[in-house]
Amino acid sequence: MQKLDFTLDGEYVELNQLLKLVGICDSGGAGKALVAGGDVCVDGKTELRKTCKIRAGQVVSLGDVRIRVVSA
Repeated sequence: MQKLDFTLDGEYVELNQLLKLVGICDSGGAGKALVAGGDVCVDGKTELRKTCKIRAGQVVSLGDVRIRVVSA
């Protein structure tokens, strides 16, 4: 399992942008496709909202990748 930490500079980051920023996909559009396919979980629950607001303390998972969002 690959574990990544993402440091959040603002209040939140949109889910599709988070996937792009950590390097899981090449663009926000590709991130939207992953989310729409039901492949992404937020805090253990499948998330289908492409622009879901991800805040510090949340964990996003995709396959064997876990992204922990921490505040700056």
